[in-house]
Amino acid sequence: MPRVQGFAQRVKTNLQVYAVGGRIAILERLQYPLASLMFMVNVLIEPIIYLVVWSSATVAQGGAVGGYTAGQFAGYYIIWTFVRQFNLAVGPDNFNWRIKNGTLAGELLRPVHPIDIDLAWNLGFKVMQVVYWIPIGVILWLMFKPEVNPQAWQLLAFPIVLLLAAYVRFFVMWLVGLMCFWTERIDSLIELYFAAELLFSGRLVPLEIMPAWAQNVAGYLPFQWTFYFPIELLLGRVTINEFGIGVFAQVAWILAAYVGIRLIWVRAVRRFTAVGA
Repeated sequence: MPRVQGFAQRVKTNLQVYAVGGRIAILERLQYPLASLMFMVNVLIEPIIYLVVWSSATVAQGGAVGGYTAGQFAGYYIIWTFVRQFNLAVGPDNFNWRIKNGTLAGELLRPVHPIDIDLAWNLGFKVMQVVYWIPIGVILWLMFKPEVNPQAWQLLAFPIVLLLAAYVRFFVMWLVGLMCFWTERIDSLIELYFAAELLFSGRLVPLEIMPAWAQNVAGYLPFQWTFYFPIELLLGRVTINEFGIGVFAQVAWILAAYVGIRLIWVRAVRRFTAVGA
């Protein structure tokens, strides 16, 4: 009975952390609307450039490139902007900053794991990013007239896949961030990580258009499950079998990253030293 009560108390504490952390993130976004708008514009520049380039390429190629029409490219990159807003996560370099300025030392004294603090804030952050995206998404939709033809089951499955995609990206990036406990020179590792994500996630171009070797490499990495898979699902280009495989892969990567975090965290904290007055 004491164990059950202890578990219930931990669950209650974590739920309170998530509620407070999410509320703080929402209030931060509301407090600085101009900064939030500029951040949104910065995030949107990349996919809009891709959209214009590939839409123009389809016209030059007679109507389609790699099985994508101009309308499907428009749909791909407009959905890309939404998926990007939702799966924004705490970057690996955030650990470096928290270690150097002493923030992590305070977090370690709290009765909840720092990953719960990050998840709580990140969930609230997503809410506001999606809200800010809606008017921009409508404008892009009217401007580029995308071709999106999902079936009913794909529409219903999309929120699940999108949430799993966000968790894949969050936990994998958190795992990479733990390397900050072993080295202060993590910039090169972070750049390598984001370069790999850009190439093998479907951010730069749909994986179907990439060379065969790139598609094979992408199959061994988590990145396509955070971008390409949810985008293709909402476009209506994913079958039931592919959906099952994709969800399995997302869950597998979440569990693998979480187990990795649990194993490495114990060793990382042992190496951590806080210095203060």
